Amino acid sequence: MIRLVATDVDGTLTDGGLYMDGEGHEMKRFDVKDGTAIALLREASIETAFISGRASKPTERRARDLGVARVVNGTADKLADLKAMAAELGLDASEVAFIGDDVQDVECMKWAGLGITVRDASGEAMAAADWVSSCDGGHGALRDAALHVIRLNRGSD
Repeated sequence: MIRLVATDVDGTLTDGGLYMDGEGHEMKRFDVKDGTAIALLREASIETAFISGRASKPTERRARDLGVARVVNGTADKLADLKAMAAELGLDASEVAFIGDDVQDVECMKWAGLGITVRDASGEAMAAADWVSSCDGGHGALRDAALHVIRLNRGSD
């Protein structure tokens, strides 16, 4: 049973684009459907976390708006952070799902009991995935993955 869904941010929760104005202020596009996924996971008693290799104020804001308390924003070692979260929650790898889209996510995807990627992921992430969303990153992939995890937990997938 999956008890924690952790996800990368850039390329999974976003389309991977970085929008910057002339002053260097950053903006990211997040999909409302993925926000709904956080609520669906919470209702199913599944913890959520964001683990991003790139520090970003929009990531912090989105996590706060969605009530995601476990956020690592700007890490050099995603796997160590994922393992620490699992240990804090008393979970082993089989109870963790990780959603990633590129080479820096592969270790987490392989360690987790369920490695998930998005439809437009890199070849390395595709090869490491146990399940591939039918959605591109930033376009409902987290919602798609959340529904898959909930169905798995109910034994109907």
